[in-house]
Amino acid sequence: MEFKLPDLGEGVHEGEIVKWLVKEGDSVKEDQPMVEVMTDKATVEIPAPTQGKIQKLHFKDGDQVEVGQVLVTIAQAGESASKEKEPKEKAPKEKPKVLVPKKQETTVASSPAQVLATPAVRKLAKDLGVDLSHVKATGPGGRITEQDVRGRQEGIRHPEAQRAEGSHRFQPLAIPKSDHEERVPLRGVRKKIAERLQMSKHYAPHFTYVEEIDMTGLVNLRVQKKTEAESKGVKLTYLAYIVKALIPALKEFGSLNASLDETTQEIVYKKQYHIGIAVDTEDGLIVPVIQNVDQKDVYQVAKEIVEKAEQVRSKKIKPEDLKGSSFTVTSIGNIGGVFATPILNYPDVAILGVNKIVERPVVKDGQITKRHMVYLSLTLDHRVVDGAVAARFMNKLKELLENPFRI
Repeated sequence: MEFKLPDLGEGVHEGEIVKWLVKEGDSVKEDQPMVEVMTDKATVEIPAPTQGKIQKLHFKDGDQVEVGQVLVTIAQAGESASKEKEPKEKAPKEKPKVLVPKKQETTVASSPAQVLATPAVRKLAKDLGVDLSHVKATGPGGRITEQDVRGRQEGIRHPEAQRAEGSHRFQPLAIPKSDHEERVPLRGVRKKIAERLQMSKHYAPHFTYVEEIDMTGLVNLRVQKKTEAESKGVKLTYLAYIVKALIPALKEFGSLNASLDETTQEIVYKKQYHIGIAVDTEDGLIVPVIQNVDQKDVYQVAKEIVEKAEQVRSKKIKPEDLKGSSFTVTSIGNIGGVFATPILNYPDVAILGVNKIVERPVVKDGQITKRHMVYLSLTLDHRVVDGAVAARFMNKLKELLENPFRI
């Protein structure tokens, strides 16, 4: 049987083969993982649809595959290779559409229909009035990316600025090769992270506001609530309290729970509170989303944070759980460090960095005393949020975290 790349979720039209978990000639069982496929939403394992023998892998690692293209041919139990070929002769032949230009720089096609781009990128180009046949592709296999389209749009909008800055503005820097190095292709999740972070830094002017928070009350409250949480099967973390404390602050300062729609030049104030949580995995940072945090108590939030992190690391997260964030939190407190300046999870306009809680002497009410202190780093898109708003937002968050019974 021919097994085609299935529908991987709403808005997903193609994926990249990250790694085959089987090879031609292998016997597989039904539901045995066969291949890891990465979309712009998530990396997922695709299982075998039936028991049988792997007859042919139609793509190799790194190839782009469209939904509906044949991934693998499997000879089912009791089925010969010749029988497997019979249906193919009757049915129209389907050829994988993998375009690999001789030179990656040669990416101009005779018409927009002939260029390699996802439907989402084609729609963006149409919305921005960009002709895809004149866009230089930088994606794998000569594929045009969203960043390529936006870069072309900027060149169209600001020709004088582009000429003034010179033709080398977006030229990548070549690193001279050496015998004393190892080179690994930038692809998979790491490549997606690189593309999104580069886009974030290019389009959103970042600034970071840092505040010091006395977490002593929260440390004591967590100790009190730990037994109750365990009875509910919940691992109660400081992060859960911080995420819950964000909601009153975001309701008061709505510009941090927003995005900037550059195509319409509108600030989009979001009325739902979907908090993205950056999770450290062996492939890099991936951001699952806790939906409707305002409608959940701290125990529900704590449980969901742990569940989503486990799903991400085991590559079982659903694509819909990786989109739609309105604000993001990234925590490196369990690793260490004083504070960091996070990069925005574009198109969110705000991200909160949670650093290590440290017990140290501080002056309180005129006396030196031992307290649990932490630095919180709030990075913002300055096009939408001003410094004064950031300070007031952080004051509200500080007030809640230092009086945790109000969360």
